[in-house]
Amino acid sequence: MPQSANDIDELEEELLSKSEIKREMHRLQDFGLVLVKMSKHQRSRLPLTDELKDAMVLADKITNKHEALRRHIRHIAKILSETDLEPIKQAMDVMANKHQQESSKFEKLEQMRDELIEQGSESIEALLAKFTTMERQKLRQLVRQAKKEHTAEKTGKHYRDLFAYLKEHVVF
Repeated sequence: MPQSANDIDELEEELLSKSEIKREMHRLQDFGLVLVKMSKHQRSRLPLTDELKDAMVLADKITNKHEALRRHIRHIAKILSETDLEPIKQAMDVMANKHQQESSKFEKLEQMRDELIEQGSESIEALLAKFTTMERQKLRQLVRQAKKEHTAEKTGKHYRDLFAYLKEHVVF
């Protein structure tokens, strides 16, 4: 029986649709694997449904059983397909961004510490003017001791103490 052009087009659409469904399931399985690999503490901060939480508990129990975990990931993907993923993705973005912000803050503090050691008095005064909670004498002492360590090429206790003092008093 000859097929018409319409029948062929519908058949192609069905195949594309089935392929798209498979790609979506693979994306959901990858997302489920990311969730499973997160720590329990991180997952507790995500807005997961009760069914997903139960699935994560089971996944934690079978992490060392490869084939069982693979099948369970497929089950998690099925659950995820019925779940609104936007709140979960937003919570994950916030957690990732918080880590980036923390890293950026540490880099700024390290740069500030290095500037204090290199430039000395003028950068100390500028910093004291900006952050009034710092004690002038303590800051000068920490910078002086850290500078001694730095010139002796021994970054040790005072170098870390200066960083800790900056971390305590500097707010970005």
